[in-house]
Amino acid sequence: MAINTIMKNKPYNVVSSEGSGGDGNPPSSPPSPWRQTNGFSQCRRRLRSKVPLQYFRKDSLAAGIFGRRNIQFLLLLFFLYFSGLMMCVGRFSNFLRHSREPIAIYKSHLLLEKFWHDIETDNSTALELSSVWQFKRRMRVQKPCPVSTDRRHLGSVGVSSDPTGYLIVEANGGLNQQRSAICNAVAVAGILNAVLVIPSFGYNSVWKDPSEFRDIYDEDHFIATLEGYVKVVKELPNELISRYDHNITNIPHLRVEAWAPAKHYLGKVYPVLQEHGVIRIAPFANRLAMNVPSHIQLLRCITNYRALRFSSPITTLAQKLLNRMIERSAMTGGKYVSDMVAFSCCLYDGGDAEKFEMDSFREKGWKGKFKKRDLDFVAGRNRIDGKCPLTPLEVGMMLRGMGFDNNTSIYLASGKLYKAEQNLAPLLKMFPLLYTKESLATSDELAPFQGYSSRLAALDYTVCLFSEVFVTTQGGNFPHFLMGHRRFLFNGHAKTIKPDKRMLVGLLENLTISWKDFKDDMDAMLLESDRKGMMIPRVRKFNRKNSIYTFPLPECDCLQSHDSSPVLSAIQPLLMDCYVQKQVALTVAMGRCVDSDFDHLRNSDIIHFVQDSIQAFFTLVEVFSVSSFFLAATSECLVFGCLRSSSCKV
Repeated sequence: MAINTIMKNKPYNVVSSEGSGGDGNPPSSPPSPWRQTNGFSQCRRRLRSKVPLQYFRKDSLAAGIFGRRNIQFLLLLFFLYFSGLMMCVGRFSNFLRHSREPIAIYKSHLLLEKFWHDIETDNSTALELSSVWQFKRRMRVQKPCPVSTDRRHLGSVGVSSDPTGYLIVEANGGLNQQRSAICNAVAVAGILNAVLVIPSFGYNSVWKDPSEFRDIYDEDHFIATLEGYVKVVKELPNELISRYDHNITNIPHLRVEAWAPAKHYLGKVYPVLQEHGVIRIAPFANRLAMNVPSHIQLLRCITNYRALRFSSPITTLAQKLLNRMIERSAMTGGKYVSDMVAFSCCLYDGGDAEKFEMDSFREKGWKGKFKKRDLDFVAGRNRIDGKCPLTPLEVGMMLRGMGFDNNTSIYLASGKLYKAEQNLAPLLKMFPLLYTKESLATSDELAPFQGYSSRLAALDYTVCLFSEVFVTTQGGNFPHFLMGHRRFLFNGHAKTIKPDKRMLVGLLENLTISWKDFKDDMDAMLLESDRKGMMIPRVRKFNRKNSIYTFPLPECDCLQSHDSSPVLSAIQPLLMDCYVQKQVALTVAMGRCVDSDFDHLRNSDIIHFVQDSIQAFFTLVEVFSVSSFFLAATSECLVFGCLRSSSCKV
């Protein structure tokens, strides 16, 4: 309609103004319909032909074309035309892309059938765990961490040395997203010079874990470790909470943008805290930027690697799992979880039944979020782009291709397995020595943990942390935190197998590849994981682009103990306060922690006490080839990385 209106009005305006001879009279109205005869039309044409050219005023013509109203119509015209063009071109291009883009179809089970004879007969060149990692990092002598107990030593510039008020945060998500929020909360308290109230955990509809802070972490150790850096209390003082009718929801609530810089807290949050004396920030996931001043970054390091220690029930059972894995000469593996497969929009070899089941799971968990997607194309593109979780079968083929034989024990850190019997069968066929926390612990030992996904994840976290090899094939907070923690423990080396999934999928789709060529590619992939595992990104002042929880160095290196065993250093912050006699020092290096009569000794005394024994232990390992290390490949990382993390992106 706009096109017709503009084209209809413009001729009449031009004709009437020029027909008047430019005398300034208003233009005549258009002729009525009954006058629109053939004779009248011929008359009008004769009149127009007799009008001299000089009577046309250029300014009138320009004014008619470029008048304000006409410009609006022209702009509207252009916008409608461009929008329609983009819609048509977009749909057409999508059609072309869908028809031309290569998509991957799951064929790994066919390749396993082809390779099975070679896999069965290829145990003569087994890869020794002690020779997995070839690259070594020479650690530089680092400056010691600040030891001052003066809060101003780590305080923010321009902030009073006296506490400004109380900070309350709600840590949402799974185990490691909550861990990130806790570390960030301590850092924000340092920025604001606030007293931190022990963070509360928001109930999540995915994890469905009502655990509180004290159920997962040691509260007293957390408070004591941060003393001198950030003051932490278990609850608000009664006189303060009474001002808000003992209802925490009445406390001033602030919503902070994601990845907010330190200056945002100083400029926007600090004045509110000064005014009210207490503030509440929720949600608090990823609410602090990675680029913060070094003294604030150090607070994150102290919190993550020193203050956060699992609670006594978790550490007690974790020790038992570690000991039992060591007794079985340990290594580890992965899982296949239904919600991760559904969320990733990937399809495997289950056909229409699997697609229907995944559609039902998506609708139940995410309420129509995926209905508008062309899942057939998305699944094919996701797989060829390396965005799909690897199945247990694919993980097994990868590890066998890298040289791990069928005598390798596998620890499978998992939640609820998706079609466990069916999907684990190929992995069990390749690695018969497969263990889980359910098979290592008794039903009575696991009973207090049932129904609490974060507590179960903490058990897996501990077992994977103390492994010689860790396998991750999927994103999420769980593997990222583990890789960072392992870099902190093992002198900057993550000791993690992180395959190139795009390359791996391409190899698994190639049914003409030979077993020798496949093994060569897997060797190259292992070597690349080794090389990247020891890489430390360059961090310039206020220019950190990577997560400090994945790459803790160089900011956290002052906390490392280079003069003692990394495993012993790891046990101190994570496991219970227990000390060891000289005769059990070897088991400490393997992850065992035994009570003794040496409770009066300080940690520093213990470190010096067992240095010689640690060296003797590694000598024994070399002489007797003791299988005291294990490969950790968890559900969150090995196969289906989003069960306990909310960082999965659709």
